[in-house]
Amino acid sequence: MKITYYGHSALLVETESAKVIIDPFLSGNPNSGISPEEISVDAVLLTHAHSDHFGDALEIAKRNDCPIFAVYELADYCQAKGAKVKHMNIGGSHTYGTITVKYTQAFHSSSIQEGEFWIYGGQPAGILLTMDGKTLFHSGDTALFGDLRLIGERNAIDIAALPIGDMLTMGPDDALLAARWLRAEKVIPLHYNTFPAIAQDGADFCDRLKQEGIEGFPLKAGESIEV
Repeated sequence: MKITYYGHSALLVETESAKVIIDPFLSGNPNSGISPEEISVDAVLLTHAHSDHFGDALEIAKRNDCPIFAVYELADYCQAKGAKVKHMNIGGSHTYGTITVKYTQAFHSSSIQEGEFWIYGGQPAGILLTMDGKTLFHSGDTALFGDLRLIGERNAIDIAALPIGDMLTMGPDDALLAARWLRAEKVIPLHYNTFPAIAQDGADFCDRLKQEGIEGFPLKAGESIEV
């Protein structure tokens, strides 16, 4: 499994059999380093509806003629905008070709702004993505909560991707505890340094992970790792 980071919370995940992108906030992201036109994938996965995660999902899905996986209400919204979708919900899983996606709980909010109005985007979620025998856990935007320990106990997670930005999600201290609970040997920090309000030191966070016996990867946009 090869994972490429494109800033904020966007991850491109690829194996020999498939490619997916999670939370493709690219064109509006000053740190992405790539345009949505350059993305070729078999599926788009969304953790929730906020614009810094929903991003270019519709454009990418339509251009690639591939489905968007999302919690039911957000999937319905995408379908109404002309995209193919897979309606998901918390606790459910679905296998699509060689991709298996399971949606987990996350503690955050989820909505879409259209003009002066906000549209309910369903519950926010984390995603367990299994491809060719490897499992990535993308926690989405979440606070620390106790059932992250249960997610770690019930799933063999090869690598976790966790927000560290604080203010709007977990900060580094809570993300460190989440990493231990998830039992992942590798962690990618997400959702930091995109805006001044979520400025954090990713390298320092990964140094702290190392003290816990966990390998951290403070990736820059366009950088990849393999697990």
